[in-house]
Parts: sequence; C-alpha cells; structure tokens
Amino acid sequence: MKSDRLLSILLLLQTRGLVPATELAERLEVSVRTIYRDIEALSASGVPVYAERGRRGGITLLPGFRTDVTGLTTDEARALFVLAARGAHAALGLDVALGSALRKVMAALPAPHRPAAELTSRRILVDPVRWMSGPQPVVDVAELHDAVFTDRRLRLSYRHSGTQTPRAYLVDPYGLVVKAGVWYLVADRDGVPRLFRVDRVQRAALTDDPVVRRPGVELADLWDALCKQVEERPDGVRLRVRVHRSRLDLFVRLHAGALTGEPWPEEQEERASAEGQGEWVRAELAVDSVEWARSLLAFGPNLEVLSPPEARAVLARHAAAVVALYGEAGAEPGAEGG
Repeated sequence: MKSDRLLSILLLLQTRGLVPATELAERLEVSVRTIYRDIEALSASGVPVYAERGRRGGITLLPGFRTDVTGLTTDEARALFVLAARGAHAALGLDVALGSALRKVMAALPAPHRPAAELTSRRILVDPVRWMSGPQPVVDVAELHDAVFTDRRLRLSYRHSGTQTPRAYLVDPYGLVVKAGVWYLVADRDGVPRLFRVDRVQRAALTDDPVVRRPGVELADLWDALCKQVEERPDGVRLRVRVHRSRLDLFVRLHAGALTGEPWPEEQEERASAEGQGEWVRAELAVDSVEWARSLLAFGPNLEVLSPPEARAVLARHAAAVVALYGEAGAEPGAEGG
C-alpha cells in the first residue's frame, strides 16, 4: 500500500539521513519514478523532504526533523537487532513485516543508540539450521497459527515417525515452538501434554469448539516440561565404541546428543605414546535400540563397536548385506549398461 511505502521512506530517511533514490527504489521494490512521486506526496503533506542533485545526491529531510523516543538503553537497542530464526518469520508470513518493524524501531531510537544497533544487525547473525541437515521441508503453519490465536480446538491428521499411516487427533493447542529450525505444536490431547512436529501434520482443521487449557499452564512452562521428558527418557542401550582420532571430531559432532560423557583415550594407546595422544579413543553412547548401531557403519574401519554383542551382530549383518550387494572389489555391476 502507498501509505506503508510513504512511512517506510520517511523512516529510512530518518535513519540514514541521505539516501539515493535508486536505493530507496531497490529496497521498496518500486521504480525510481514512483519514489519521486512519493517524495512529492510527502512534501505536499508537510514533511520537509527534498532532493539533492549531483553524483553524491539523494533524498533527505531537513535537519532536526525526526521522531525520537526515550527510555531505551544502548544494550536494549542492540538486543532488538539480534534476531534469530529468519525462517521462523517467513513461515509465519512475517518476514516483510519484520523488515518494516526494524526500520520503524531504528528511526524511533534515540540518536546516540542508532550506530550500535545498526552495527549489531550487520555483525551478528543467528542461523538456527544445523550443518548438513539437508533441505528443510516446507511447513505451512497458517492453520495452526489461527488455532493458537483464536483459541480453538484442532483436528489433526498426524503421521508419527517410522509410520506411513496418519492418525487422527483432537487437540487443545497452547502454542507453536521453533527449535533448531523445526516447528512443533504444543498441545493437550485428552488433558495430557503432547509434542507434534509440524512437518508431520498431514492436515489440520479448526473446529468450532473453544480450546480447553489447564488453568495456570503457560506455553513456556509446558515446553520446558516436555523437553525434560525427551531428554531424560530412559536409555534403551549403552554402546561402547572405539573411534580413530582422525574421525573423532566428526563423530562427536554427529552424535553429541547420544554421548554419555567425554570420549577417553585407550589406556594402552596412552601408555604407548609419550604425549598421551593415542590413535584411538573410546566413548559410550546411549541409544534407543541395538539397531541404531547400523548408522555407525558410515565410519567404516575408523570405528568399532565393542559392546554389547547384539550391536556387533547388527553391524555384521548389515555389513554382510552391503558386501553381498556390491560383491568383491573389482567385480562387474549386475545391472546392464555402462
């Protein structure tokens, strides 16, 4: 809308002082001719705005014309511009609104605090997505967002991990949480708190029934309790492994959540090395089942599972299946063609 664009121009000029018309056009995704028409509209409404000609010219305001608010400290101003989870704003349809809001906040900041806030936005970036996590699924949270803010019950068609057939649930939503780039719906089902990964929601439909929440229960408290349940659930199996030091960093990075403690050097290797840095280290992993051990095959001969024997049997079985698939080294592939 034109009114929003005029306000954005005004706020940008208050923040920057002198801005080329081409930059204003690029930021607001309009033509330079439209920017000059907007400047004329601002001037006609009493805003003291004018254009400076020349190579270093641009659009500017008369000195002293600006909106100012007090009460914010420098640290408070900087904190406003350390914004995490850009993808979260996009999923909620608020990425454009975020940019507009930041321009308004910057223009309203007391002049002494603006340089620190602007520098923070240029020097600090928070990316919530893990390394090598692969492309994130497109998540539509619109229906869930409506349920959360209109306080209505939801009917979900939800596919649990490891299953193909979705199940139907009637839930009372408390709110949405984004953790490490993954969206979750926090809701009660029959009065019991549950976590639902949004990317596993097949369908979501609002009902006409008002939400039923437990008195005094807030989203933040419920999230903390659910996180503890996930993190403190009983461990099914403890795997004892030995890892070659050349792959230790990768091993720790990939499986930090399953490690029961810091890896330690093998005693005999430590004695054999004057520096106490043997080639192999040992570690213990807490996992759901022995079948989980097959994921460690990716480390090849640089990792050995020492116990339990059932986990070694799982690895042996899957390794044998790989050998059977590819045959001996140098064997021709079974498929026809090159």
